[in-house]
Amino acid sequence: MPLVTTNEMLLAAQAGHYAVGAFNVENLEMVMAVMQAAEETKSPVIMQTTPSTVKYAGLDYFLAMVRAAAERASVPIAMHLDHGESFALAMQALRTGYTSIMIDGSHSPFEENIAITRSVVEACAPSGISVEAELGKVGGKEDDLEGGSGNPFTDPAEAEEFVKRTGVNSLAVAIGTAHGLYAGTPKLDFDRLREIRSRVSIPLVLHGASGVPDEAVREAIEIGMCKVNFATELRIAYSDGVKSYLAQDPKVFDPKKYSKVGRENVVRLVKEKMELCGSVGKG
Repeated sequence: MPLVTTNEMLLAAQAGHYAVGAFNVENLEMVMAVMQAAEETKSPVIMQTTPSTVKYAGLDYFLAMVRAAAERASVPIAMHLDHGESFALAMQALRTGYTSIMIDGSHSPFEENIAITRSVVEACAPSGISVEAELGKVGGKEDDLEGGSGNPFTDPAEAEEFVKRTGVNSLAVAIGTAHGLYAGTPKLDFDRLREIRSRVSIPLVLHGASGVPDEAVREAIEIGMCKVNFATELRIAYSDGVKSYLAQDPKVFDPKKYSKVGRENVVRLVKEKMELCGSVGKG
């Protein structure tokens, strides 16, 4: 089927008390793996790329791969720009054909974040393209993106004002997660999430879910997270598969052989995350 936006997908998740998994894809094998997992579990799915991934190959390359996957699929697939770092990149993604766009103004002062987010929402509205924003600073590092310092948590009152003034479709909130690998076990501020949920009606997004204990992800979804992002764990799964094959057969020169093992690892992992999100059978 054609690519879809995340609007109806996330609203359905919100109404059904589950979440849609959003998976960062880095190459053809990861796109194929995420599509296979979605088909086998009958799950709606979001594939996404960060700015550094886009710089590596280009918006058009990744969109073409995901669009081809969507045309072969029987479940809804959306193509999302993750952590769009500027208005210019957001507009590039819009013109290229991405069906969901994140504008990340979380490192700017509150009023500047509102202004840039509102400008992207207004530009995307005529096309019906979904816009995600972030308020608060998810820590750690993903690709070339540095997390925040100081008090990173989302203020519930600011979240309410932000949504009203921007008209954004979904909001990533900071409740204690971080991008990349965790040094210890993250502790999420569920009371803060409950207060945000009581003030904000649009779908909420959990970034930095790789490495968060399953029970914590489930609780976050029960409270109101409708989209959960996974990136680092997919990269590790794919790379571990490739390295294991090369260790057994260091003379191999056909990339299809070791890439297949990496892809199979990603399929297994994504299916586990779709079960965790409760999206199985919802596609």
